[in-house]
Amino acid sequence: METLTAVLERIDSLVWGIPLMVLILAGGILLTARMKVLQLRKLPLALKWMIKNEEDGEGEVTSFGALCTALSATIGTGNIVGVATAVCAGGPGALFWMIVAAFFGMATKYAEGLLAIKYRIVDENGHSLGGPFYYIERGMGKQWKWLAKLFAIFGVLVGLLGIGTITQVNGIANAVRGFFDPDNTHMVSIPYIGDYSVFVVGASIVVAIFVALVLIGGIKRISSVAQVIVPFMAIAYVAFCLILITCNIRSVPGAFVTIVQGAFNPRAVTGGVVGTMFVAMQKGVSRGIFSNEAGLGSAPIAAAAAQTKEPVRQGLVSMTGTFIDTIVICTMTGLAIVMTGAWQVEGLEGVQVTNYAFANGLPFPEQISSGVLMLCLAFFAFTTILGWDYYSERCLEYLVGGQTKAITIYRWVYIFVVFIGPYLTVSAVWTIADIVNGLMAIPNMIAIFALNGVVVKETKDFFTRMKQGHL
Repeated sequence: METLTAVLERIDSLVWGIPLMVLILAGGILLTARMKVLQLRKLPLALKWMIKNEEDGEGEVTSFGALCTALSATIGTGNIVGVATAVCAGGPGALFWMIVAAFFGMATKYAEGLLAIKYRIVDENGHSLGGPFYYIERGMGKQWKWLAKLFAIFGVLVGLLGIGTITQVNGIANAVRGFFDPDNTHMVSIPYIGDYSVFVVGASIVVAIFVALVLIGGIKRISSVAQVIVPFMAIAYVAFCLILITCNIRSVPGAFVTIVQGAFNPRAVTGGVVGTMFVAMQKGVSRGIFSNEAGLGSAPIAAAAAQTKEPVRQGLVSMTGTFIDTIVICTMTGLAIVMTGAWQVEGLEGVQVTNYAFANGLPFPEQISSGVLMLCLAFFAFTTILGWDYYSERCLEYLVGGQTKAITIYRWVYIFVVFIGPYLTVSAVWTIADIVNGLMAIPNMIAIFALNGVVVKETKDFFTRMKQGHL
């Protein structure tokens, strides 16, 4: 098992290495240049359309609902744990490179949303289906169908093996146990599995039941739940971060100096712990991509269900997802960690770093600050479970040709995996999920490069019509 884990970790480091990050960043830079920094010029319009539904749009859910579904899968434990990991491993400068990656990632996410609408189909049941597998097959041609299937296979594996289920429900269970039973005093013995805190067992049952109640309703119920939870949890989390920043306002200028200096001269900030700019860049870019999923091809699966007739409009709405996830939420987390010095405390890792920042930065008792973080983690992880079920179901649907029986069986297997997730702590399972998550990006980015001309043409045509008053 140790040998297998070592091999998988080696593969993981290769998949999430320089070539993939360069591939994704290059796509964002190319689109940014060809569309003349559209993500900056059209951001106000994108934010406006994010909450304004299109009249007479075709699709299953509103554009805002589709965005919330995508955000439900995107905003997860990575926004809390991933940022802390990046800052601790790459120094405060990693946050700078995370934001840079997100800026170019907005252009990539725009292209994904646009292509999702342009090449989507409506099945015999009236469901709007789309995503990388459809814009690969319909945009690049039938001869590339093998690439589309490859993406779909990776998507199913990611949803079932860990990113959508095991890691998220583990995050919820551990957050609940850490808050209510940190010393493991209330234990229960489960035959053939082991001893676990009663709060871990309770969390697995409650989460599985709530997941089942939502998933049985399909995309419309997932969307309706996401439209309530996602804005609430994002606003609540940002609000507490803003309180933290306001209460430590004198530390803000110094924190920004530390972040920028750490991006280009990490040694001056970390005391030699992080030796090169390359390490800070690698950690920031990789965590940024992992958090906002720009280039991975997951978000356009949700975007395809949006009620819209204009691919460009949905592209702009999709683009706001990366802005909210990384440039707003991840930046808030990173700033809190740097301002409070949490990244420099020895012996802390992952969520413990963010918990230290909240406990020492907020003007509340430590128990309340920790409770707030636990709730945010729980909501973030819960909605990620919902979003990734939808993604992986659509991938499976493409592979099996829409067989409803296969989808129903998969849905119940997914719920079962959520239920047993807290007891599956084998690191190899997490690593496999991480690998296939990264592999999803390769077919998707090949399509983005191949169809970038279509994206540019659609964009020019749309804004020309808009300027002429035809929209």
